[in-house]
Formats: sequence, structure tokens, C-alpha cells
Amino acid sequence: MRPVALTIAGSDPSGGAGIQADLKTFHQFGVYGEAVLTLLTVQNTTRLERVECLAPEFVLAQLRAVLADIPPAAAKTGALGNAGIIEAIADIAASFRFPLVVDPVMISKHGTALVSADARTAIGTRLIPRAALITPNLAEAAALTGVEIRDGHGMRDAARRLRDMGARSILVKGGHLAGAATDILLDGEDWYEFPAPRIATVHTHGTGCAFSAAITAELAAGAAIPNAVARAKTFIWEAIRSNPGLGHGSGPVNHHALAVRPSKAS
Repeated sequence: MRPVALTIAGSDPSGGAGIQADLKTFHQFGVYGEAVLTLLTVQNTTRLERVECLAPEFVLAQLRAVLADIPPAAAKTGALGNAGIIEAIADIAASFRFPLVVDPVMISKHGTALVSADARTAIGTRLIPRAALITPNLAEAAALTGVEIRDGHGMRDAARRLRDMGARSILVKGGHLAGAATDILLDGEDWYEFPAPRIATVHTHGTGCAFSAAITAELAAGAAIPNAVARAKTFIWEAIRSNPGLGHGSGPVNHHALAVRPSKAS
């Protein structure tokens, strides 16, 4: 049977981020994708105009329907919007028998806040302890931990603090630092680094969504976390490099990039 992966996230009508990016990535990795909507946006590659959160009970109804009929082998969260939705998902996630990847989406590519202050607190206190893996970028890691991140040492410090908050594995993404785009994974007590040459492009809309979706797809297929991150990293680098150049702003990555399997995590 084909592995099943679930995304719990918001909608991007331009197709570059959110559930649209997640489902495209799931398909590219050969897994069957399901989606539970949390919020709707009005956005394109140049701006985000509006965000409308769904009622927490409606989000839960979607999730229960999926779990009762086609339970996934792995799931991820993306933009969740408000504390009510986050707390509802955290409550039901306590019963998940599959790994949950938490992508703590807080700010859109356009710089617009996607969560309120109380929602950020709920991510840290309620959702992170449910996560098999959390995948913050530098700004998200800093917001959740209070650590000022300027280099790899700061990334490792933030990862340790996120582990203390309850996450079992932490991938801190270093794409916003100077030099090579190096991500650092703390998996239990083991450290891994995933470097990649930096690509000079503005077309990176939805990078975090596609990256975490690729990891989730690999986990659904049975990969260990370090190997899942290694393959996802190879995929997202190629997706950025081969971006289709769509839109007049920060365009999407190439969700049709080859999902090449690297030899091993390092």
C-alpha cells in the first residue's frame, strides 16, 4: 500500500506554500496526501492581504474524519493561526500513533504575522511537546527560545532549549545566515549538519512548507529522522535551484524537482 501523509495547515491560493505546497511535495515523494485546513489566506507572490482562521471545532472535525478512515503514517503542521486551533490540535495529537512534524510557521514570506502572541505561546507550551520533530527557521527558533542566533553555536543553543521544551528532535534551519545554507539537527543526543551551497534567488516562497512536507513524506515511508532530513534537504535545494520563476515577487520553488535519495546523513 502507498504510504499516507497528512498536512494540517493553511491555504495559499497562489499554490506556493501551505497545503498546496505540501500536497505537491507529498505526491513528488510518492506518498498519498491528505489535508486538514486551518486557515484561508488572500495572497500571491507579492503580498498577503488577509488571513481568516477556521473555527477550532471545524478543524477538529476534519481531522477526526481523516483519522477515522485513512489514518496517516506521519503528519505535519504548518500555519495554525490562533491559540484555539493550536490547543485543539495539541490535545488530539496526544493520541497520535505516528510522528508529528511541527513547522512553527509564524511569519509569511511577505513579513506578515500569521500567529498572535498567545498562539506563539501555545506552540511552545502545548504543541512542541507533541512533536517528533520541530523545524523552525532562525526567526522562529529565536522567538520560541529567546536565543539570539548569529551562528552555528546559537543554532545549537536554540536546539537544546527546544529539546528542553519537549521536542524530541529539532531541525534549526540556517538559510538566513551568511555563507553556506547549513541546517543543524539535534536527534536525541546526536548532532547532524546538512550544508548546501547558497542559491542567489528571490524565488523561495513556501520553502519551509515543502521542506517539512518532504521530511514528513519520508517519515511516512519509514525513514529515520536523519535520513528523512537528508533526502528532504537534497530535494529542497534542487527545488530552489530549478524554481520556475513564476510571479512578480517571491515566487514558488519547483515542486516537481527530483527527490533524489542521498547515500546517508552526515
